[in-house]
Amino acid sequence: MTQPRIGVVGTGVIGAMAAWRLAARGLRVIAFDRYAGGHDRGASAGESRIFRTIYKEGGEYVPLLLRAGELWRELEKTAGRDLLTRCGGLTIGAPDHPDLVAVRACAKKHDLPHEVLSAADAAERFPQHRLDHGEIAVLDPNAGVLRPEPSVQAALAEAARLGAEIRPYSPVTGLDETATGWRITTGGTTAEVDHLVLAPGPWARETPLLHGIAVEPRLITACWFAAHDVAAHRPERLPIAVRRHPEAGFSCFPVLDGVGVKIVPHHLGWPAIDGPESLPRNASVDFLKAASAAAARLLPGVRPDPVRVTTFTEGFTPDDHAIVGAVPRQQNTTVLTGFSGHGFKLAPVFGEIAADLAEHGTTRHDLTRFAPSRFA
Repeated sequence: MTQPRIGVVGTGVIGAMAAWRLAARGLRVIAFDRYAGGHDRGASAGESRIFRTIYKEGGEYVPLLLRAGELWRELEKTAGRDLLTRCGGLTIGAPDHPDLVAVRACAKKHDLPHEVLSAADAAERFPQHRLDHGEIAVLDPNAGVLRPEPSVQAALAEAARLGAEIRPYSPVTGLDETATGWRITTGGTTAEVDHLVLAPGPWARETPLLHGIAVEPRLITACWFAAHDVAAHRPERLPIAVRRHPEAGFSCFPVLDGVGVKIVPHHLGWPAIDGPESLPRNASVDFLKAASAAAARLLPGVRPDPVRVTTFTEGFTPDDHAIVGAVPRQQNTTVLTGFSGHGFKLAPVFGEIAADLAEHGTTRHDLTRFAPSRFA
């Protein structure tokens, strides 16, 4: 019996992982992207991403995160390279901040390893961060840092090794239903598939069949600050961190490039943009001043002026949870989009879910939170 052919539209991290997991089952896969795997415009850009298991976004993510961790290790083994470094992770702030409360509750409910450090304890163990009196840090020892661009390329390379056809620089211009599935049009060519997996990231509203979907593209800006002592800020000594403070909030990443600590400011907002093609490639002076002030206030080991800045886009939903499932009112389709800034770490398990839905129409993973119909 001929295996069904699956078309994957979008090869950011979600589409790349879907292609890998589909091909690993022996299914015929053809994947399209308007750029190439690991490009610098969408949600898989920016050198580093956070992996964490104690999840403030909700305890229902914990089983997905544990499975994702297993699949990250599987991909590393097949790719023969380091993609996830388990350097630990800190959530830092006042004990009554909602994120700190949520993290501690998640760790307790799911019996996850963690430590709660006083400001004095944190200062002794992690002097790279400045804590105010009364603040605490919750340490997740299973957290770490991911390398996004190599991860996307590794998943696509493994999918291709297993027989998938990867078509970069092939923007999809049409999706038309046929008697048995779908016809994908890109440029002057077409391809017939039995099932569609749509993983467009911040291009969701521009993707055929998804016009009007509740995904808003937003601008994310990351800054790198040169460390005085680079060795003290490498993953061996500096965990990833999520910082909550009255004057600033940011995600913080250890040195991977040999020079700089990366932060992604949260307190400055992630403004909506028309779409990824209108992505500004520079940050404003006011943004840079505010990011520098945050670094000067809370990261004593860095020079408080950025040495590098980059921008990229991510697709956000109204409730900050992804859209995963069948496209409403369409047959033989699966959509995975709107991961709202926290999907990269989960990408392998959502690739597995995409393969489940394409092959069987169901999955053992609980998708209640992600139902596309909730925004109908």
